Amino acid sequence: MIQAELLAPAGDMESLSAALRFGADAVYVGGETLQLRAGSAGFDREALAAASEKVHGAGKRLYVAVNSLAKSREIPAVPEYARFLRDIGVDAVIVSDIGVLDTVKRAAPELEIHLSTQAGCMNHASARVYHSMGVRRVVLARELSVPEIAELRAGAPADLELEAFVHGAMCMAVSGRCILSSFMAGRSGNRGECAQPCRWSYALMEEKRPGEYFPIGEEEGFTSILSSHDLCCIGMLDELERAGVTSFKIEGRMKTAYYVASVVRAYRACMDGTDSVEACRAELELVRHRPYSDGFYHGFLKDHHANTGRYSQGAVFVASVLGRENGALKVRQRNRFGVGQTLELMSPGREIRRFPVESLRTASGESREDAPHPNEILYIPCPFEAAEGDLLRRRENDG
Repeated sequence: MIQAELLAPAGDMESLSAALRFGADAVYVGGETLQLRAGSAGFDREALAAASEKVHGAGKRLYVAVNSLAKSREIPAVPEYARFLRDIGVDAVIVSDIGVLDTVKRAAPELEIHLSTQAGCMNHASARVYHSMGVRRVVLARELSVPEIAELRAGAPADLELEAFVHGAMCMAVSGRCILSSFMAGRSGNRGECAQPCRWSYALMEEKRPGEYFPIGEEEGFTSILSSHDLCCIGMLDELERAGVTSFKIEGRMKTAYYVASVVRAYRACMDGTDSVEACRAELELVRHRPYSDGFYHGFLKDHHANTGRYSQGAVFVASVLGRENGALKVRQRNRFGVGQTLELMSPGREIRRFPVESLRTASGESREDAPHPNEILYIPCPFEAAEGDLLRRRENDG
């Protein structure tokens, strides 16, 4: 059994609830100030306070990202924001800018500080400096190998915690220090505005043939030269823990609640030993992802050139469970499904349970053959017990 913390992302309250329900030990979110994600993935102050209450009510921890690189005009707002986060009980702030770090420490010395991966901490000397500035945890640079993490651990202060990403999207610049978006779109990736130009379609032009463009296809045998793999470390968690990592971080504050629940559920089962690595890996193949890789943890990405850049998924999220009434699940439709298809019920801490959709009816009692309307409330007969917050999915090969 692996003892490390399982840290999940949340871009809204639905994702936060899913992370807690499906087994996260801690959740990280963005607020209204200096977070490295779009505003749609941020919590306003009222929502942050509610999130803190919900997380702590579940006996878990809440971390708030304040990890954008700051401009001088933004520093004056930091002290008051830090005191607000302290006062609502946030367990830590995630910071990359050294000026923001110092400002937070002076304004709210009780507030724990975690150093963002954006800071690129790659050696024990840097770790010691950040520790001396009041950092309690370092989110390791994503370029490090497992032996290099162990080396950093051996030379860092004993009470300095190490956190590492184990799953999700990877930036083309790995730890995110990239100016491609600034150069091509006027949007800084270091300030949460990345336009993701590494995902754009490109063509080649030969020097002596100006104006002749040769497309770079995303087909079998071709490559997407700038798009990185997705990270998946489900088979090496014990290796990372032995190297000194005490928190396993899942990327994805822009992801859906279904994605968060699915990934957290798989890592929880693997860490607790309630399911095999192979079974957990198979579950992770069902969520929408680009080709998986173990990042730089085992050294150079030898197979990186084989990436097609295309997303794949083995299952579709079709409904969230709101409750159970008279032998039927009360659900909110999220994607189309219908009578005759087989659905799978996802519950925390339980095996996946399959059942056929024999009938559908609306809240007014009208019978339906399918469910085409987003967010419609429906009733589905189901032989299994289920609770609010459980999720329903349909395998792609089940029609």
